[in-house]
Amino acid sequence: MKRVIVIGGGAAGMMAAVWAAREGAQVTLLEKNEKTGKKIFITGKGRCNLTNACGKEAFFEHIVSNGKFLYSAFSQMDNQAVMAFFEKAGCRLKKERGDRVFPVSDHAYDVTDALNRQMEKEHVRVCLHTCVAELFIEEQKAGDGSKHITGVRLADGRILPADAVIVATGGKSYESTGSTGDGYRFAIEAGHTVKEIKPALVPFTVSESWCMEMQGLSLKNVSVLLKSGKKKIYEGFGEMLFTHFGVSGPLILSASSHYVKKYYGTPVELLIDLKPALSLEQLDERLLRDFEENKNRQFKNVLEGLLPSKMIPVMVKLSKILPEKKVNEISRQERRALAERLKNLSMTVTGTRGFNEAIITQGGVCVKEINPSTMESKIVNGLYFAGEVLDLDAMTGGFNLQIAWSTGYPAGVNAAK
Repeated sequence: MKRVIVIGGGAAGMMAAVWAAREGAQVTLLEKNEKTGKKIFITGKGRCNLTNACGKEAFFEHIVSNGKFLYSAFSQMDNQAVMAFFEKAGCRLKKERGDRVFPVSDHAYDVTDALNRQMEKEHVRVCLHTCVAELFIEEQKAGDGSKHITGVRLADGRILPADAVIVATGGKSYESTGSTGDGYRFAIEAGHTVKEIKPALVPFTVSESWCMEMQGLSLKNVSVLLKSGKKKIYEGFGEMLFTHFGVSGPLILSASSHYVKKYYGTPVELLIDLKPALSLEQLDERLLRDFEENKNRQFKNVLEGLLPSKMIPVMVKLSKILPEKKVNEISRQERRALAERLKNLSMTVTGTRGFNEAIITQGGVCVKEINPSTMESKIVNGLYFAGEVLDLDAMTGGFNLQIAWSTGYPAGVNAAK
């Protein structure tokens, strides 16, 4: 019976462990935390958006890094297969806006519980509070320089022999969940290249001080355009949030992954369209109507029907129209400039928050050194990688957890063969 060790009890690790055991291997899962699936518990605000039910083409449009590498793994364990797996494991699912899939219970616990039950059913040995110090790798007797994994050494000095090892240690985001970057060290020591790791799906920091005045304000149904000079980095529609340091929310998090990819640490422009349903001309006409109905009121008191109250003082200040100015004294040019500001509220993105606020990590083990069909290392036989430790990432909406399931499956199946 083949001995398989899985390092990491997150989404990819548990999926790999289940399938390696189903293929007949003797599986040991090593997890440094006091429980498995610790990061799963906080995904989707504790509800766990475990996949996205969209079609294949739409799915790959949401992959930010190395989508082509994922084709084979996704075809083996796609989103429909993942939903069937969890339903069969006793975790009933539901689909919400944007094809996002959640447990019917709205509790992430049901996802981890289903995986733990499957591991127990398949006799996976789960060792909690167990840290791996290093991988044991030896040259094969063939004399051709090829290497093979032989086991792992634990932090307490114990040595566990293995015929295959699956590294599913996660990335660097949310270190409190155990994602401390161990897998990158294991990969480098095994001879792998690790692409620069950066926080992704993470809030932006901005230079404008007026942003702080709107702290806590959430905007729905707005459009954003992120650009560097004339080059568009990202364009999207959805919900965002103003914070004490900048902006956040689902729309901003998705934009951040595209920013981090090529512009990390570089100042870029963020344009917010507060009224995307109206053209500039339509918005100007709307302002004209509002102004005519309130011609004797002060400018600062006529924007209630157009903007949230917390935003009005900021927009009044940015418009450069005197707050006490009577509406009937506002010129056509001033009104037009206000409309343009509402359609293009400009902010300067200076960077992102750190790994502790990032949902995922961008970068990781170079996928060119991994077999895309099996997740096995091309450098060390019997060594596999799965999940966030790989240089694979996607936007919000269940796509990153799907990457974990899709890569965990072939890693488990092939490690057991």
